[in-house]
Amino acid sequence: MTNRLKALLWDVDGTLAETERDGHRVAFNRAFESLGLPWSWDEARYGELLAVAGGRERLMHDMTTRSDAPVLAGEREALARELHELKNGFYAEIIEGGQIALRGGVLAVMQQCRERGVRMAIATTTSRSNVDALLRRHLGRQWTEAFAAIVCGEDVQRKKPDPEVYQRALRALGVGPLEAVAIEDSPGGVAAARGADVPVMVTTSAYFDHSTIEGAIAIGPGLDRREGWRPAPRPAARPAEPIGLEDIEAWAAQMDSVSQHG
Repeated sequence: MTNRLKALLWDVDGTLAETERDGHRVAFNRAFESLGLPWSWDEARYGELLAVAGGRERLMHDMTTRSDAPVLAGEREALARELHELKNGFYAEIIEGGQIALRGGVLAVMQQCRERGVRMAIATTTSRSNVDALLRRHLGRQWTEAFAAIVCGEDVQRKKPDPEVYQRALRALGVGPLEAVAIEDSPGGVAAARGADVPVMVTTSAYFDHSTIEGAIAIGPGLDRREGWRPAPRPAARPAEPIGLEDIEAWAAQMDSVSQHG
C-alpha cells in the first residue's frame, strides 16, 4: 500500500498516558488541601467534570455547585487561577516522581514515525507546562525535537471539542487533513479532530472506556494490543504484534466509520 500518511497528531491526556485519574485529579486535591479548602474530587466526580474542557474551566464549573465557594465572579476567577497554578506544580511533582507511565505501544509508534519520516505533532488543549512535565520525563530534555508542531491550550482561543487545535496543527505542519491521522481517547477530542476533517482513531482511556464516540476510523483498547479493535487490524506478521503505522495507514485508507455507544 502506498504510504499517504504524512503526519500523526497526538492528543496528550488519556492518549499518551492515563494522566487524568492518577495525575491531574490527585494534583487538584493537593491544591485544595494546600489552601485549606475542604474540597475533594473523587474518581466519579472528576469523571463528571471531564465533560468541561480545561482545568480552570472545571474549577469554575465546580464552584457553581458549592455553597462555600466565593460569591463574586471575580473572586471565583482569582481562586481558580491560584488553584490551577498550584495544581500544575503538584502535577509536575507527580510526573517527576515517576508515578505516570506512557501508555503501552506509544513509544513504539513514535519510533516508527521517526524511522519512516512520518511527522508528529502534539494537539492538546492542556497547558504547555503539563505537556512539558510529562514528555520531559519520558522522552528527555530535548523532547520537543521529536515533534514538528506543538499546539497546547495557551495557543488556542477555544478548547476541544472546538477544532481550532487541529486546524492550527495542520497549518503548522503544512499538510492537509486527509494526509494526517489523529489519536484521541475522548468524545470531545474526536469531535475536535472531525471538525477539522482529520481522520481520528481512538485508544479508549479509563474515563472514556464506555463513552459514546461517533465517526472514528478505528476504536480499540490501546496501541499495545491487537485484540478488541474495530475494525479489526490487518493480519499480524508475528504473534502479539502491537498496533503500528501500517495498521494506522490501512485504517486511514479504508476510512470506515465506527462508533462506540455508551
